[in-house]
Amino acid sequence: MDPNILASLQERQIVTPEHARALAEHERTKPFSLYFELRALLSLGVTLLSTGLGIYIYQNLDSISHAVIVGAIAAVSAAGFGYAYWRRQPFTWAEAPRVSVFADYALLLGCLTFLTLEGYLQAQYTVFGSRYGLMPLLPALLFFYCAYRFDHRGVLAMGITALAAWVGIAAAPADVFKQNDFSAPYLDVIAVLLGMALMAAGLASERYHRKPHFAYTYVLMGSNLALLAALTSLFRSDDTAHLPAALGVIMLLAFSAVLWWYGRHSHSYLFVLLAALYGYVAVTYTFIQLIAALDSTILSIAAIYCAMVYFPASAAAVIWLLKNLKKIVRGHESEGL
Repeated sequence: MDPNILASLQERQIVTPEHARALAEHERTKPFSLYFELRALLSLGVTLLSTGLGIYIYQNLDSISHAVIVGAIAAVSAAGFGYAYWRRQPFTWAEAPRVSVFADYALLLGCLTFLTLEGYLQAQYTVFGSRYGLMPLLPALLFFYCAYRFDHRGVLAMGITALAAWVGIAAAPADVFKQNDFSAPYLDVIAVLLGMALMAAGLASERYHRKPHFAYTYVLMGSNLALLAALTSLFRSDDTAHLPAALGVIMLLAFSAVLWWYGRHSHSYLFVLLAALYGYVAVTYTFIQLIAALDSTILSIAAIYCAMVYFPASAAAVIWLLKNLKKIVRGHESEGL
């Protein structure tokens, strides 16, 4: 607590000097929470352990027996799943109480090492043969089951990612920026459909109280998937376009409107900002295309003047949004007070 606040309260005789000293002593000696720092360290430790295991195996393939490698990875994965199962809580459609933070990270470690094990078995023994679709489908089913059984939103996100890979939406991030290539098949109609399905699953889970706290993950990942797919349709060439640019603009505006509503409904600043960002891109793209389509010199000059007004006005609108973000997100709460 700011000492100036205590001094002001004393001047107004709201608190006595004894109470002010007690409050100041409490603020000085109260424990400092390391909850988020410890969780960050646990997440980093699990990630480094699984990554280090993969690197060590890759560097020592010739000197370690394949059976030993498979056995070691399987043992780590089984230990993670086993500990999570041992500390499991009874299943509930509501948010399960947390009795062990380590169980969450043990489950995460089990899932990550399961992916390593599956990839190694396929690379070394081709256990799936040419049925490559089974590789992402199997972890997707496992992760969705574990997410719901052990109430783990991180594993749910992994399950959604595996599901997206199973339906063909996969790419290295650098590929998007390579020679401005927006024609890759992973940014296609199927991405929009999957994104819409995930958003619908999130809204349904909240509406029917089936793990309602999973709605955030479903809506966040689904909306970004659909919005990015619609966004890339604006920058594709005509011979590679799967979605017309006009339809992409309409979808961007429609999804932005849904995100705006959901952000206010769930009191989430992130969804409101995402809605504003994608909506602004759609409106600006449409504005620029209209200017580029003008042939008349007079109309072109008028469009330039409009642009000189539009961009400063849009910058002012962004500043207004950031200043009033809290009021926008929490506005309907204050209306009901």
